Amino acid sequence: MSTCISNSVFVSCLCSVMVDQLTSVGSPSLGWSWVFAIGVLGISCLGIYAGYSEKILALKIFAGFMGVGMVIMLIFGIIVAVTRNKLRENFDTIATEIAKPFIDDPSSRAMLEEIQQTAQCCGVASSSDWGNSIPQSCACRSSGYGAFGSYGGSGCKSRPSVGFGTTGPDTIYKEACSMILLMWVDIVFKIAMGLCFGFAVTALLGLLVSLLMIHQVKRHDGAGATSIAMKGY
Repeated sequence: MSTCISNSVFVSCLCSVMVDQLTSVGSPSLGWSWVFAIGVLGISCLGIYAGYSEKILALKIFAGFMGVGMVIMLIFGIIVAVTRNKLRENFDTIATEIAKPFIDDPSSRAMLEEIQQTAQCCGVASSSDWGNSIPQSCACRSSGYGAFGSYGGSGCKSRPSVGFGTTGPDTIYKEACSMILLMWVDIVFKIAMGLCFGFAVTALLGLLVSLLMIHQVKRHDGAGATSIAMKGY
């Protein structure tokens, strides 16, 4: 259970440091992560007390928390996995829908321009997301390496004529940034899946240990023997 405490507190601290960046792209409040971490800490303390006191009631309560926690984490893990698969299948449509609000927001717009310079891509779903004003971060060089490999000259294309008065570099990157965004989103989902299933396995181990201790306490109490400390089990 100490591993659960460390993981929960670490994730909460890490998320708190990044709260400004996450809020800029519409992340929900991180208060629930602290509630979860404190809850795990409280259940862990209950498990420690139950183990040292060898009280069956405390052990049963702890086992109940472990069973419920395991089921909840499994459900969340399955939901995250299903959502991840649906997102990957429909990401092109989703990217097209979020392109305009993403570019209209100053914070996310600045982040997108940084991604375009680093990953050598242009636009969320396509370069047309920028409308009549394509930024210089979309400017394509004759050669270079980006997230999609070597460009040479095949990775560049002429600036599209979206309408009259279109401004921006004459040559822009052919690839959109949707694949980079999908890769980052996929990493977040993998981390979430790992946490959910990891906590589920930890809860299962806690459940098995508590059931074993309950069995040992009942066996010795039923035999009329002096209570034997469970520290060795």
